Amino acid sequence: MTPARSEEIIQVERLECRYGGHVVLREVSFSVRRNEIFFVAGRSGCGKSTLLRHLVGLQMPAGGAIKYFGKPFPGAESFDRREFFEAFGVLFQDHALWSDMSLFENISLPLVLYTRLPRATRAEIVALKLAQVGLAGCQDRYPGELSGGMQKRAALARALALDPQILFFDEPTAGLDPITARQINQLILRIRQTVGATVVVVSHRLPSIFSIADRMILLDADIKGIVAMGPPDEIARQTEPPLAREFFHADSIRRTTESGA
Repeated sequence: MTPARSEEIIQVERLECRYGGHVVLREVSFSVRRNEIFFVAGRSGCGKSTLLRHLVGLQMPAGGAIKYFGKPFPGAESFDRREFFEAFGVLFQDHALWSDMSLFENISLPLVLYTRLPRATRAEIVALKLAQVGLAGCQDRYPGELSGGMQKRAALARALALDPQILFFDEPTAGLDPITARQINQLILRIRQTVGATVVVVSHRLPSIFSIADRMILLDADIKGIVAMGPPDEIARQTEPPLAREFFHADSIRRTTESGA
């Protein structure tokens, strides 16, 4: 695994996330280092996806601050926000590909929105990005013609279109069989190495966490915040807090309980 550099390019400081009067997360603070693969994990309903929506600017914080490269976000001026968005690539859980558009059209969208490149240049970039994710020659195909794993790859190609410095993944292996999920994990590692991007992954899947994460945070719905932070293997060895022990050893705890031991 590629060593993470020490420079912190994402800083979250005492973040509060809420829907109306309902607080989902509060006092959440962590940082992500350049070229790091950083996981946000926890049980269902703990606020993982809510945190991601705040990180990519789809929702505004109720309190606290998010900084990228030392600059505040999302409170920046409109021009600065555009610069931020050009630095992001996002892979949503449902891949969010437009079903009535070809892969060329889907992957071209960020290029159309943020550049003035001619179609021929965009076609070259699309072909390159599809090749990076193992879908060379598929630019004329439609999402409905692809398997679930191929759709994830196509969505990743779109996320890579602008050569982003930061990639966000929302449950990238959800709904995939173990073999395809492992292929996606290996693809994330390869992209990190070749593109040099920093990667933030929202997932509760232990095989992914142990195989590609440098560090992680574990969220808890009861305290509405972080209960553990650090390399996954270190957190897994801890006996406290109880949630961390249960999260990493749920299968062994269940087997012990069922056996009556």
